[in-house]
Amino acid sequence: MISPIRWRVRTLKVHMMQTENSPVLIIGAGPVGLSLAMDLAQRGVQVIMVETRHRGEPPNVKCNHVSARTMEIFRRLGVAHKIRSSGLPEDYPHDVAYRTSFTGMELSRIPIPCRRDRFTDTAGPDGNWPTPEPPHRINQIYLEPILFKHVAALPNVKILNRTCIDDFTQDDAGVTAIGHHLDTGELVSIRCQYMVGCDGGRSETRKKIGAKLEGVDVVGRVQSTYIRAPELIKRLKVAPAWATFSLNPRRCGNVYAIDGKENWLIHNYLKEDETDFESVDRDWAIRQILGVGDDFQYEILTNEDWVGRRLVADKFRDRRVFICGDAAHLWIPMAGYGMNAGIADAMNLSWLLAAHLNGWASAGVLDAYERERKPITEQVSRFAMNHAIALQKEREAIPTGLEELSSDGDALRTRTGQKLYDLNVQQYCCAGLNFGYFYDASPMIAYDGETPPGYTMYQFTPSTVPGCRTPHIWLANGESLYDAMGDDYALLRANPSVDVSPLVREAKARGIPLRVVDINGEAAHHIYKEPLVLSRPDQHVAWRGHELPDDLSALLDLISGTIKEHA
Repeated sequence: MISPIRWRVRTLKVHMMQTENSPVLIIGAGPVGLSLAMDLAQRGVQVIMVETRHRGEPPNVKCNHVSARTMEIFRRLGVAHKIRSSGLPEDYPHDVAYRTSFTGMELSRIPIPCRRDRFTDTAGPDGNWPTPEPPHRINQIYLEPILFKHVAALPNVKILNRTCIDDFTQDDAGVTAIGHHLDTGELVSIRCQYMVGCDGGRSETRKKIGAKLEGVDVVGRVQSTYIRAPELIKRLKVAPAWATFSLNPRRCGNVYAIDGKENWLIHNYLKEDETDFESVDRDWAIRQILGVGDDFQYEILTNEDWVGRRLVADKFRDRRVFICGDAAHLWIPMAGYGMNAGIADAMNLSWLLAAHLNGWASAGVLDAYERERKPITEQVSRFAMNHAIALQKEREAIPTGLEELSSDGDALRTRTGQKLYDLNVQQYCCAGLNFGYFYDASPMIAYDGETPPGYTMYQFTPSTVPGCRTPHIWLANGESLYDAMGDDYALLRANPSVDVSPLVREAKARGIPLRVVDINGEAAHHIYKEPLVLSRPDQHVAWRGHELPDDLSALLDLISGTIKEHA
């Protein structure tokens, strides 16, 4: 990470300076930085990463959800199986439950398949995803070590742990970053062509490039506590759940199962007038949320208090330096979309950087990163904030008779449970947020005048309108379309009689990686109305048509950043 005390470099007593050189320098080895490094390495780009933590030092207990879009990425990068095999026990329900307390009466439940049944249980609202990789519930303390181990073994990546970047300068040819090793004080100088700050919400990279966060500074505060309580699961009167919301007039909160056995993360949602994390007695609140008495024993492992925000940087780039993830945007972590949106940033930037560094695209391709990702970030952050506000209103209106043991109490619990289900199923079964968003102002997409279909958190319409996600289908031979497409541009051909050899030849002559994938079957003809669809390396539609365009050079110029987009 970048130290705010930049004069430290001049005061350290050192005997030598370590000098490194790499096309790309990544600041921060969390999930966003690791995913970026993984993808760049797979595309043949050498990377240096710096991270202030010790190798193997666990992250904070946060982000409990890997989205379907992110799992698709991990599938392409070769780690999806390892990730899906980790986290909660294979038979532990991934459901979201609503109760009067963790151990109290259940109001409703959103069924989500456990990892054992993820590909066979398709009955519920989260059971039939249009992708080879549905979402997976796993905490970052299990996810990040898998990613780190994979990246550390890649020959194109060098990780410098316990290293802090103190300052950096840019020139026309690259970036020079100066830092030091936290344990020895030894200076380190890293020369790179491009630098990416994946250094979190307090990003010094963001500050250094002059980017400012804009938006809503406080949407809500959460007193969050990571505990060990081996006896807690034994007190349940119903089946366990991955997430259990506790709603009663005394306190509202949420309990996440971390290991499915004894470790739990408890969110106590503070009220508007509770402006300090210690405004409420932590032990009292935990017991009210869990529904246990003073005799119940638990151990606090760490306090994980956080503030929900809706902040987006006013720029994501300064010349050769970029920011991704929490460095670029902060919001309420609805459905895990802080980390997942950060990984989406990284994948968008990665293929653009690789295209330029590998020589087949001009530096102009890099202009697409901010043009594409910043509007989506604004949009998704508003989804998250508005949903958080709606949930807050529900918590503030908990009826007093919710725990009453009577027919009136039963009826009230039924009504409240249905209302909570309807409000929250869109957050936890959020195909719209995964697959519905589109890039409508990109310099690298050939728009044809058709408006992309709208979407909500929950719903979307698969579409080949340029800028939309390339719709996934299963090919006639049972192969996933995305597996067949590979890492680069793919020309999807629904009519094999259409001659595409001129485009293939010209792309090859210019070094643009392109493969042709013939698609067939009922699903292909239902969704792919145009016989030809050109899909980008990030699985967004770049162009479509009934036949090749007359000016092939113009299309290839556009998708390689050589010229500006057509009006």
